[in-house]
Amino acid sequence: MNRSLQFAVVILNWNGLAHLRRYLPSVLATEYDYWDCVLVDNASNDESVSWVQSYAGDRVRIVQLDKNEGYTGGYMEGLKQVQADVYVLLNSDVEVAADWLMHLNTFMVSKPELAAVQPKILSDRDRDKFEYAGACGGMVDGLGYPFCAGRVFTDLEADHGQYDKPRQVFWVSGACMVVRAKAFWECGGLDTDYFAHMEEIDLCWRLQRAGHQLMTCPQSVVYHWGGGSLSYGSPRKTYLNFRNSLFTITKNLAPTECLVRVWSRLWLDGLAAVFFLSRGSVGDFVAVIKAHGAYYRALPRLIQKRRESELPWIPLNAMRGVWPGRIWPYLGMGDAGRRKMLVKLRAFVESLALKSPSSPG
Repeated sequence: MNRSLQFAVVILNWNGLAHLRRYLPSVLATEYDYWDCVLVDNASNDESVSWVQSYAGDRVRIVQLDKNEGYTGGYMEGLKQVQADVYVLLNSDVEVAADWLMHLNTFMVSKPELAAVQPKILSDRDRDKFEYAGACGGMVDGLGYPFCAGRVFTDLEADHGQYDKPRQVFWVSGACMVVRAKAFWECGGLDTDYFAHMEEIDLCWRLQRAGHQLMTCPQSVVYHWGGGSLSYGSPRKTYLNFRNSLFTITKNLAPTECLVRVWSRLWLDGLAAVFFLSRGSVGDFVAVIKAHGAYYRALPRLIQKRRESELPWIPLNAMRGVWPGRIWPYLGMGDAGRRKMLVKLRAFVESLALKSPSSPG
């Protein structure tokens, strides 16, 4: 089917002048006719907005917000002012290949049941390796811990084409989330309680509960610097990841499994806090404790969201992209144990690949 979808590439910015100077030129060099570029500015106080106006002119539409609404709030406010068939939520520290949107368009047109997709995300720090934030598509284990094709915890694989088949996934990366606008709004969009981190997993979980499919399109390639707003070793990032992960499983797990799995996660979070402390990472230890405090304070609101949800409750292991095992023991394993687990994970990831993939470009 020959058809062109209208894409809106929406870049969220907060004091990101250095990233915009480095990465925006590649976005504007995109070879596709039916797309717009929008910069949503989270009340920056650097010169990023004026630089974009000077450099790009009317090639970039700017939506300026009155205050920093974070990733979730910034996109929710900005997207209200964007009309398109497909939103591309693109981090400001991402370089794109010229043909990236052409591949995504062909893929999404051929699969109308597809709600969201991500390209292959390689590291702009080391272009032979996958990047932490999404790699080649996101999965979760039986307790809801996320991992990726190409990344388990902080271990990154080199890209040898091993994940070049399109495959079904549990979540697509917020660094380059490609999502149909209709599905985005019907499932409630991003939860502004998250501020940043893990919000894409929450949205993708709700998209699956609504019956949608999520996939990767590895023929579309981007390069992500990563850690542009919060460095990967930041206690603030640790806080948001632990808090928001608890938010996500509490909101989305089926009633028959919610209590047991949330309790297991709380216990394992405690072990993680002790692990941080044993390594001298006092900031991360404190971040986990603060994350649990914030979770308990938010619990009445999370319960209310469960009650108000009209989406069907689906057991976690019945959903696509869920590995029934547990990945947390990986952290305590030696090299031999990790290699064995990676063999199992790669076999699972391969099982999600399309059996007869159409060529997405």
